[in-house]
Amino acid sequence: MTVTQSLIAYSIAAGLLTVTPGLDTALVLRTAAVEGSRDAALAGLGIVIGCLIWGSAVALGLGALLSASEIAFTTLKWAGAIYLVWLGANLLLKPRSRFEVDPPEADSAPKMRSRRHGWLRRGLLTNLLNPKVGVFYVSFLPQFVPAHIAPAPYIFLLAALHALMGLAWFAALILATRPIGRFLKRPATVRVLDRLTGLVFVGFGVKLATARQ
Repeated sequence: MTVTQSLIAYSIAAGLLTVTPGLDTALVLRTAAVEGSRDAALAGLGIVIGCLIWGSAVALGLGALLSASEIAFTTLKWAGAIYLVWLGANLLLKPRSRFEVDPPEADSAPKMRSRRHGWLRRGLLTNLLNPKVGVFYVSFLPQFVPAHIAPAPYIFLLAALHALMGLAWFAALILATRPIGRFLKRPATVRVLDRLTGLVFVGFGVKLATARQ
């Protein structure tokens, strides 16, 4: 796989992941609708910073290990493949019929004294305290590293690209809160997005299982 092929494949998969409704989307949508666009932008920025932190951790922790150890590569490969196929199968077989714009995590978060720093911190913690993000980055990013490319900087590049996609998506959500919110609440929309994402995850899980170091 060349660098160009890697970036194209990753952009498609990461772009689909970005627009699939989840906790991050719910937090930004709710904040834009209830608190205003400025607070929603700060929450989105916090989420993106969290993605970069996860990406840095994966790049620094896995880059050298994957290059040096065949056992580590094989273990991570099968763990990631199983996780992706399991995640994809659940989305394919049990797609959601609704998307909650008002997640419990957003309501239960304590009110911050500093409004500006509070929403930035809320978005950051929402991302960092979600272990699924870390597990997904560990299983997802390394499979897009082409042969003969240093893993650590390339993995961070992929995380940065995902962060940029997140910024663009959050900006779109904030600019069109009501129409996008109504669209994402439609049962048919949620089911299609879940099944399409599930199909992509299963495909990449199979691809990862057949990958070589």
